[in-house]
Amino acid sequence: MDSGIAREESLFEAALQIEDSAERERFLDASCAGEAELRDQLEKLLAAHAKTERLFTPRVFQFIQESSPARATDGDEQVVDEKLIGARVGRYKILQKLGEGGCGTVYLAEQQEPLRRRVAFKVVKLGMDTRSVIARFETERQALALMDHPNIAKVLDAGATESGRPFFVMEFVQGTRITEYCDENHLDAPQRLRLFLQVCHAIQHAHQKGVIHRDIKPSNILVTVNDEVPMPKVIDFGIAKATEGKLTDHTVFTAYGQFIGTPAYMSPEQAELSGMDVDTRSDIYSLGVLLYELLTGRPPFDQKELVDSGFGEMRRTLLETEPARPSARLTSLADTDLTTTARRRHTEPPNLIKSVKGDLDWIVMKALEKDRARRYQTANGLAMDVQRYLINEPVLARPPSQFYRLRKLVRRNKVAFAAGATVMATLIAGLGVSTHLFLSERESLKVQERLRQEADQARIEAEQARANESLLRKKAEAREKINQARVLVVHDRMLEADDLLAQVPAELFSPSLDATTAFRELGDWNVFNGNWTQAADRYLVLVQVGQVDKEDQTDAATRDLLMAAPLMIEAGNLTGYDQLRKMELDRLAGTKNLVAAEQLVKTSLLLTADPSVMRRLDPLAKMLADSLASSDPKINDRGYYASWRTFALALLEYRRGDYPAAVAWLEKGSSYAGQTPSCVALAHVLIGMSWFQLGKLDEADAELRTGSQMINRVFQKQLEWGDPQSGQLPGWLTARIFLREAENLQDSYPRD
Repeated sequence: MDSGIAREESLFEAALQIEDSAERERFLDASCAGEAELRDQLEKLLAAHAKTERLFTPRVFQFIQESSPARATDGDEQVVDEKLIGARVGRYKILQKLGEGGCGTVYLAEQQEPLRRRVAFKVVKLGMDTRSVIARFETERQALALMDHPNIAKVLDAGATESGRPFFVMEFVQGTRITEYCDENHLDAPQRLRLFLQVCHAIQHAHQKGVIHRDIKPSNILVTVNDEVPMPKVIDFGIAKATEGKLTDHTVFTAYGQFIGTPAYMSPEQAELSGMDVDTRSDIYSLGVLLYELLTGRPPFDQKELVDSGFGEMRRTLLETEPARPSARLTSLADTDLTTTARRRHTEPPNLIKSVKGDLDWIVMKALEKDRARRYQTANGLAMDVQRYLINEPVLARPPSQFYRLRKLVRRNKVAFAAGATVMATLIAGLGVSTHLFLSERESLKVQERLRQEADQARIEAEQARANESLLRKKAEAREKINQARVLVVHDRMLEADDLLAQVPAELFSPSLDATTAFRELGDWNVFNGNWTQAADRYLVLVQVGQVDKEDQTDAATRDLLMAAPLMIEAGNLTGYDQLRKMELDRLAGTKNLVAAEQLVKTSLLLTADPSVMRRLDPLAKMLADSLASSDPKINDRGYYASWRTFALALLEYRRGDYPAAVAWLEKGSSYAGQTPSCVALAHVLIGMSWFQLGKLDEADAELRTGSQMINRVFQKQLEWGDPQSGQLPGWLTARIFLREAENLQDSYPRD
């Protein structure tokens, strides 16, 4: 904005605040000394302003009136609206009026080409096409164009009507205010919080694009239902502000004495009117107000009471009055109101108050801090604390310290505290002298030792608290990376997802369906790309996490071990493999699950083992042998499961050096139906190794040749997990390891 125009507007707004005409004249004399033309222009503006009415809407609350000779009357505007309905603007047919805001009117329209669909068509209201209104309208258009998030209404097109009125076209959101949707469907607190999390993620996306919404409230968050799944959509960035750079070529001048936003949801810095820059933390405050209303059924400050109290009192309330905690607000409600509020949240009044008191109080009040430096610094930070509450983890929000409360009290009563401080300083000085003399006469050394011990204990506790907080923060960051990796996997951006998971240490991994799925999918992706070390790392995390559940002795406990064990060998980490099998034996040696026992024996003997490992496998081998002797088809299916058990027993006998027994088990298993190709290939390789050890070289060569052809043929193409025609991936990885061992054994026998 031109500096002369800016000064003129600033002086005009300042003069408006002076009600006494004589005092206003003195102000103009002092401000325009030697500038007659400026003085004359200001007097014309003030005279024009006196003939107009103040503009006051819940959407844009401002104490300024734009002087526009081209402003249309209400009757003219109504005629134009009626003419627009049914008309065609470009490729859009206007169907009906949906509503209007401070400067724009929204219509339901039908897009005719290149596809037919219903859209929301927003156009500047006739007579509102002043410079600042068009600038704000274009700001909304540009702000929305930056967004690409499922919870933000999308901008589809933009342009101007034949008369030159700017418009833009956006996704038609047919939904209900978020508060109304929650009440009508009687959503409980956790369900409301999950919807709120989606809103936080949408606002975080906007902030990352450099845009502040500045008017977050229930009417700007509509909930639609797709396939019975509710999805909130953030709409109306009409008064959005760019956090960096500028959104348009026009300038939006927020004048002195002007409010941007809705009072009940407005942050203190928006109300301060001090020139303080409004940043993304203003939206955090508004999100806190929204969360407050979702939990209690009403915002911290009533909209009507704020407006009725007058401009000055409203500003004082927003800047100085601390709102009641949500639980305290619920407790203060009349019995009928509390009962209604609890019923809408599908609970009883005592349970509602109990659920909100504590963590949710802390979260809300941290978002509503008057001092923005003490709020959550990002929408993501607020969302993560809500997520911690939902999964019963400690939240990072804490009630204000006593020191902070005292500092706030001192700021409100500076004179009284200044006098009190003088008296207190005198008393403290006198008390200090007396205390010093008293301690000198007593056993000072003993007292000092006790004080030192107490200080040491306090220091230890403080360090532990800091360590706990640091661990919680690191776990939250790890979960965020895992969630991001899962999204990247869904969009087939595997390399980026794998780089993210590489940054997550096993000790920070928190098991969940999405997390384990992401690690497994990226483990398989690394296998298919020959990245053995990375693949082993992904599966090793899952195995180490499984160690926590000592009670799980089922085959699910060994599922990830089937991949981790051979992958560590492929990666060349033989020491790590030996540690892994001993760790799994510690956890699962007592299992009674036949599948788990077979898989534990097999993965423990991929390489030769020391006598201690062999002894620990004996009870498992006996259980497997007993099952194969059973005539009960539920225990011995003489098929898929039985063939893998015979292979595990044959492998155990081979590692013991009893090669005839190994051959006998493998021949027994060859008669079973339903074997997978990977199991058959492994059997050929192991029986060939046994024949080599027994000196039957021709038989050994034949078996090894058959097994080698099967294994190499599979690894000449892309493997697919769980392919019923070829067997699962763990079996083929195991087969590669035994094939290498067999070929080395074959090379060690001389040929004629």
